[in-house]
Amino acid sequence: MNNQHLLLEIGLEEMPARFVTQSMNQLGEKVGKFLTEQNIEFGGIQLYSTPRRLAVIVKDVSEAQKDINEEAKGPAKKIALSENGDWSKAAAGFAKGQGMSVEDIFFKELNGIEYAYVNKFVKGRHTADLLPLLKEVVLNLTFGKNMRWGSSDIRYVRPIKWVVALFGSNVIPFELAGVQTGNVTTGHRFLGKTANVLDASSYEDTLRKQFVIANPDERRKLILDGLKKLETENNWAIPVDESLLEEVNNLVEFPTALFGSFNEEFLALPEEVLITSMKEHQRYFPVKDADGTLLPYFVTVRNGNDYEIDKVARGNEKVLRARLADADFFYKEDQKANIDDLVKKLEKIVYHEKIGTLSEKVARIRRISAALGNLTHVSEEVKAAADRAAQICKFDLVTQMVYEFPELQGVMGEKYARQKGEKEEVAAAINEHYKPRFAEDTVPSSETGALVSLADKLDTITACFAVGIIPTGSQDPNALRRQAAGVVQTMMEHNWNVPLEDVIGTAVKEILQDGVGEKDTDTLQKEMIAFFMLRVKHILQEKGIRYDIIDAVLAKNGGTLKETEEAASVLMNHKEDDDFKETIEALSRVVNISKKAEGSHNVDTSLFENDEEKQLHLAYTELEKSWNKADSMEARYVLLEGLKPMIEQYFDNTMVMAEDEKVKQNRLAFMSHLAHYILKFADVPAVLVK
Repeated sequence: MNNQHLLLEIGLEEMPARFVTQSMNQLGEKVGKFLTEQNIEFGGIQLYSTPRRLAVIVKDVSEAQKDINEEAKGPAKKIALSENGDWSKAAAGFAKGQGMSVEDIFFKELNGIEYAYVNKFVKGRHTADLLPLLKEVVLNLTFGKNMRWGSSDIRYVRPIKWVVALFGSNVIPFELAGVQTGNVTTGHRFLGKTANVLDASSYEDTLRKQFVIANPDERRKLILDGLKKLETENNWAIPVDESLLEEVNNLVEFPTALFGSFNEEFLALPEEVLITSMKEHQRYFPVKDADGTLLPYFVTVRNGNDYEIDKVARGNEKVLRARLADADFFYKEDQKANIDDLVKKLEKIVYHEKIGTLSEKVARIRRISAALGNLTHVSEEVKAAADRAAQICKFDLVTQMVYEFPELQGVMGEKYARQKGEKEEVAAAINEHYKPRFAEDTVPSSETGALVSLADKLDTITACFAVGIIPTGSQDPNALRRQAAGVVQTMMEHNWNVPLEDVIGTAVKEILQDGVGEKDTDTLQKEMIAFFMLRVKHILQEKGIRYDIIDAVLAKNGGTLKETEEAASVLMNHKEDDDFKETIEALSRVVNISKKAEGSHNVDTSLFENDEEKQLHLAYTELEKSWNKADSMEARYVLLEGLKPMIEQYFDNTMVMAEDEKVKQNRLAFMSHLAHYILKFADVPAVLVK
């Protein structure tokens, strides 16, 4: 049997760059899954994408499904045969359903019972007959945003313009949104033209002749080689932002790097303004010298060849010059404003119609920040700096620079605050309070910035929950999950000895005090805690903590987030110890039997009846004295681990559920007291041991 290569190319109007890579990967996954489900063998998968196409080549696809030769199991013999030995309706129906007759049935024993079987042989269908079903694979791709066009009911990332579908050199026939499959692809929008693709193996070369580099990895290398060439020729350093490189790569089909310049007077602008103007708005790479100083040049990537590239450079210079002139004007105008006057403008800006104005939000941030300062016992200097930073943390939102460049919120606030004579820690906190801005970002390094950051994020999350704006499924337009993760990470990094429940409680109190939403305190507090616990769980999972250990430490009694993280790490570090299983089992026995205790009672040592009770109680007394002195969760684990032999001896010689009611209740009370400390470390019965 001869295998053939499969090619599927979806030609589109230009897609947004952010959708290209994920859509390409999704197409490859779905095509591979389709072939597997259809029982069609295949070799490797090669993926291709440009702004105008998503494509996949599957190598060595079998010409037919694998033949199926298997035994199909039917009803039990006593059901398949009547008392007089005739075939029953159940047997006949089973055989017919398998495409066989009752004469093909035989019996085989399974677990002591005889069942009817038939040898089922299904000849594999030709692959060419099944491949038109790829239409459903294409239609089932999902995108961040879809659109409709013409009279078609199809919703897709962009209108479909052509579809190449080949098995070997034969077209796979199907139709999408009025477009019939064929072997004709389209080259570069300006430099290329349509071309026939003879088969999958000629796909890349056919497009290359039409000025399309279909392999994204090859395009990426060409871009990097172009940047390196400019660096070498001009003795430059061109810092490559990976996200910008990915975006540029998905904006072009035939990349050519070029450079331009701008007036040196613009270097007086803050570096962040210049880089943002170049990267975020024009997709340019900034240029620096060997010492890291920004130079008045930029590098861009043209979607085309080097024909009259000087004119292209001049055109890009003209565009950037206008944008930098605007930025220079905004920067100078902003410097004329007074910070407190800008803060006052926040009164007229509605943050959310159900939550209030930005000014009201800032007032809550100040109150929450002050409450957190008291909870965390930071110095009076930090409290004062955090109060001022909270008061002015949003002032730059009404500056002209941030209005034009929203990406610079916080960054310009820090610069303007420093220019206006604010203390260094206050200025830095204005920028830091937005951190972490994304998943890989760092948390605020200063206590001042951390307090304001927590206050701002807690206010946002709590206010949204109060008015019913709660993330569902993949929908989280206000990035509440990311902000909650930022709160958790910040508390862990700063190792503040404050329970998460207390931190959440401060925000709940301030939100409800402002009359936001209609929920009561208990309802809002419970919703918030459940939401944050999921974020803690996710963070621990990312750190490689086993799921049962996560459940155990999250269910422990009290403690801080740092202690929770440490307890999880300790259990992970000790799970391979020789005596780990015995330690967990011994501690679990105490916790499990303590649940039978009724109420809270003191332990009466005069009711002890054996030495094992006395020894374990002595050990408990030492544990009680040492617990708070232990400076880490590792030290506390060692204390609990040391109880193992005495707990084992206790249970070997002591019947907790004694006939004497006083003795029984006393022993249960003792178990409850001991379990209290165990559960301060972790809910150990949740830990799985073998």
